[in-house]
Amino acid sequence: QTQLQESGPGLMKPLQTLSLTCTVSGYDITNNHYYWSWVRQLPGKGPEWIGGITASGSTYFNSRLKSRISISRDTSKVQFFLQLTAVTPEDTGVYYCAQISTAGRLHAWGQGTQVTVSS
Repeated sequence: QTQLQESGPGLMKPLQTLSLTCTVSGYDITNNHYYWSWVRQLPGKGPEWIGGITASGSTYFNSRLKSRISISRDTSKVQFFLQLTAVTPEDTGVYYCAQISTAGRLHAWGQGTQVTVSS
């Protein structure tokens, strides 16, 4: 029932800040049965969890990326956001927002948005 839609710029220059939006429909993101995450798929690599935000607004980050990421939300618009600073070509890939169960299982996800970092 939950639907998620990623949006944001598809092309970035190195060192810029990537800002992505996930718009959620069919579920209240303040409901504590789930938390909301960003995941990316980089070429030649498996899925990488970036971070997430709980129904109460607590954030969690991948330790490898935490110095560069920020996750926030707008409950009135049923949206949550990702900011990734100082992007490099190594950040090129497909970015997904996802609904994660309290047991850590993937419940729903968006179709993904391609992000390409190039000079």
